[in-house]
Amino acid sequence: MSRHFGLFRFAASSLLVALIGCARADEAAVAIPAPAFDAARTAASDTAVARLAGGCFWGVQGVFQHVDGVLKAVSGYAGGSEETAQYDIVGSGDTGHAETVEITYDPAAITYGELLQIYFSVAHDPTQLNRQGPDHGRQYRSTIFPVDATQREIAARYIEQLDAAHVFGREIATTIEDGRPFFAAETYHQDFLVRHPGYPYIVIYDLPKVDSLELLFPEVYRAEPVLVLPAARGHP
Repeated sequence: MSRHFGLFRFAASSLLVALIGCARADEAAVAIPAPAFDAARTAASDTAVARLAGGCFWGVQGVFQHVDGVLKAVSGYAGGSEETAQYDIVGSGDTGHAETVEITYDPAAITYGELLQIYFSVAHDPTQLNRQGPDHGRQYRSTIFPVDATQREIAARYIEQLDAAHVFGREIATTIEDGRPFFAAETYHQDFLVRHPGYPYIVIYDLPKVDSLELLFPEVYRAEPVLVLPAARGHP
């Protein structure tokens, strides 16, 4: 997503809003079964981390910031080197990076599998290959970056379960990439959905995801998002 493409996307989104009267052109959420294989909830006080890529990180971050049990959700990059973990470079699509969200969560409150259920159901469309909505390129691929063998097994078995159940009508395109470090994105990308709720791209593609989270997962939805930048709270 280069700077020029970002400006084009803003202009295109603005035109679309004008033409359809702010109607939402989001990808439809899909109600899916919970994973049959998952980690048990733990009573330990330790935190855990999940790293998920599903298109533009603004919407993925925005969804998980509203999930109870999530302590922090940071937009960033994974899949490439530290030297290329910069927005303008990642936008070329040639760095190996995917726009990724690192989710720090309380495993006593929510499991890794439950996070994946939200990821596959409302955070993005896992059947799209190297794209998501209006965004195209490998940097927008659907990818899970497990931090250990247990996460890898849960993710792999869940993908097999969902494909076998044909819940999406097409095979899941999500890949699993091991051993890839995460690099936080630039400050101006953090809490983007919360700080810019009127931005046309957010209105059209991302706010409906948060609505779907509340509709399909009311037991874990929380109205007040957990933010990376406290100063962003309350900003329009």
